[in-house]
Amino acid sequence: MEKRGRGVKSSPIQTPNQSSQQAPVTPRKERRPSMFEKEAYAQILRERLRESIHDVQYVEPPFDDSVADIGKEWKSALAKLKFANSYRMEPLKKFQAHSVETKIQQILTESLKDVKYDDKVFSHLSLELADRILLAVKEFGYHRYKFIIKVLFIQKTGQAINIASSWIWDIAWDSWVAAKHEAESYIALVLVFALYYE
Repeated sequence: MEKRGRGVKSSPIQTPNQSSQQAPVTPRKERRPSMFEKEAYAQILRERLRESIHDVQYVEPPFDDSVADIGKEWKSALAKLKFANSYRMEPLKKFQAHSVETKIQQILTESLKDVKYDDKVFSHLSLELADRILLAVKEFGYHRYKFIIKVLFIQKTGQAINIASSWIWDIAWDSWVAAKHEAESYIALVLVFALYYE
């Protein structure tokens, strides 16, 4: 009778009379490292990163100096990754309406210093102002905020005007700013809406 152990292949007993032809022995596959072994975890990550192709949309800066010291490998590895949503529910830096308002007011006074009302000129000027204001607001470094900018030029002809906007937003993180420049023949109004994008 043959004894069979776990994981041991049993072969029939050969007698000296039988030919000694055996099947070729195949080499064992090398065992893959477990992700729970400390040394193997970094190796598994490197292999997975090598096999995958990713695009980067945004990489957050490291918060401690210890993470920043990892070096060029860390930066090059992150540059090829596309991260999943971090589920960050609040911004790193909250939108500061007052500082943005002063910057917009400064841009308006510089741009519209000696400009007279002309509807043909204002159609192009409103686009240029919106682009310039958007660049200035982005320089503040509010990450994950989306900005909507409205530039309105209203001719003064003795009329009354009411401008209203309604939004569904998070009152804790979303905000808006209004800036106005008044001349003899027109009023320029700029509205900047800052919406936090989770």
